[in-house]
Amino acid sequence: MAEVLGKTNLFTACNHSQKKNQEISRKISGFCLKESTFPYLKMKYQALRSDFKGQRVVFLEKKSVIDRRLRQVPIKGQMQTGLIGKTQKWWEKGVQPNMKEVKSAQDLVASLLNAGDKLVIVDFFSPACGGCKALHPKICQLAEMNTDVQFLQVNYEEHKSMCYSLNVHVLPFFRFYRRAQGRLCSFSCTNATIKKFKDALAKHKPDRCSLAPTKGLDEKELVALAANKDLSFNYTPNPVQAAEEKEKLPLPLPVASFEPKESAEETLVGAAR
Repeated sequence: MAEVLGKTNLFTACNHSQKKNQEISRKISGFCLKESTFPYLKMKYQALRSDFKGQRVVFLEKKSVIDRRLRQVPIKGQMQTGLIGKTQKWWEKGVQPNMKEVKSAQDLVASLLNAGDKLVIVDFFSPACGGCKALHPKICQLAEMNTDVQFLQVNYEEHKSMCYSLNVHVLPFFRFYRRAQGRLCSFSCTNATIKKFKDALAKHKPDRCSLAPTKGLDEKELVALAANKDLSFNYTPNPVQAAEEKEKLPLPLPVASFEPKESAEETLVGAAR
């Protein structure tokens, strides 16, 4: 019986597999691998040493704890917990420490009032605006070069009602502010007309210390924001500033009053009487 089995391919295959397993086991033992460091090698090594007697051997690799967690948590949950990196949006790329995203109308007003003597540039943009996307890298470069300037980013899509109250209807749009002077200038600028932005930055960047209180938004803009029911912004008009704004308004034209003039004949008749 043994001679018959020896002549069959099954016995030869088993013998060949056993020799191969012995060679692999010698190689593994030569590296002196630790079981705690490579647990899957231990399992493979034990499987190779087993006497499978010609049957197919299935190698089972132990999955890591992180892989099991990733399989259990949905993709959206993985992005929220930080297991998977969140896709960065174009207006979030290249943002400098002196660039801040405005969260609300109150945040915009407070940021302008707390800027001190710094020059503040409010950048109105929209994620769907191609001109805003093309201009964003250059704005980030200018912010990196001018660390003493504060940049405030206002997302038009998230704050449409606030932009309407501030009379912002063209994008990309910029407004420059400085302490007691308030709003210095406002203009629309694209990638092709970036020189307009650079000229305004060079003109208003020099430090100008002022002891007067910070003005921030104009009085009429603050009143417009407070009157907007979509915004949770409260503001009590300042009587002094309201009077100053009223003085800046053009005086109404005098109403012309015309009195009927008597004709020459009526004058003569009246004199004769």
